[in-house]
Amino acid sequence: MPRSADCSPEAYYAVIVAALVKAKGVTISSRRGFGQGGLMIHEKLFAVLRGTTLLLKLPADRVAELIASKEGNAFDAGKGRPMREWITIGPHAHAKWLQLAREALQFGQR
Repeated sequence: MPRSADCSPEAYYAVIVAALVKAKGVTISSRRGFGQGGLMIHEKLFAVLRGTTLLLKLPADRVAELIASKEGNAFDAGKGRPMREWITIGPHAHAKWLQLAREALQFGQR
């Protein structure tokens, strides 16, 4: 994890990218807009930094569990309704970002 001198969301996300980009099939998105700089598995987005939060694609039941435990928030992409398999994890949970990103990678590999 980043040194205490740099505990920014960008620093935590850089650790995730460095750890997961080595996995087979994982690339960094070069798209503009939504998903820019995000991690992709077989050309499908599974993790991206959005402002100060980490946006992840996880199974719907896992998303519901994280929301119920107040570890994450629903993501609605500005369309007025939450997306079942997407969740944002705020900076309060930096310590879990890498673990959850690994879960998102596994989900994307299915």
